Amino acid sequence: MSAYFDRRSDLFCGAFRDGAGYRDYVATGSEREQSNWARAEAAVPALPDGARTRLDPAGRIVNVLCLSGIWCGDCVRSVPIVARLAEAAGPSVDLRLVDRDAIPELRDELRVLGAMRVPMVVFLTEDFHEIGRWGDRPLAVYREKAATELGAACPLPGSADGGALAAETEEWLDVFERMILMARLAPPLRARHGD
Repeated sequence: MSAYFDRRSDLFCGAFRDGAGYRDYVATGSEREQSNWARAEAAVPALPDGARTRLDPAGRIVNVLCLSGIWCGDCVRSVPIVARLAEAAGPSVDLRLVDRDAIPELRDELRVLGAMRVPMVVFLTEDFHEIGRWGDRPLAVYREKAATELGAACPLPGSADGGALAAETEEWLDVFERMILMARLAPPLRARHGD
């Protein structure tokens, strides 16, 4: 057995193969849902200067698998950001979306706090080995939620200040950059690509 393996690579590969591209996924929604996704996509802020450089996979293939719900408000808010970042990274970063309930084994693999949460994004190598996962809600959203649900007794630095969507975009950009750098620095991939 190789020193590098992922026991879930078959699951991830199959889910990715069965997944849909962003536009095809959004098209599965009702007219109202599609309208919500279109409004959210239009609201995604411009990427900061230098984002494309930060997203350059430098010859690596990074497969991005997103477990989502077309009906889910958190997905409507975050997945258009994820799609914008994947597109900005170029053709070596491929995003596929899978409905939360389409593959129960995947849904259960990606539970958070024991619950079925979406969106959950898994970053995968060209061999469908997990680089890392991230999701449910960005920190900016949790700060905003905590500020309204935990009350005044719990002051939170960095709570929402009107720039929450920009903060979320920056968080997702950091996640993408981290995952791409991990793929670029992984010893088996460096050996394979000769760098």
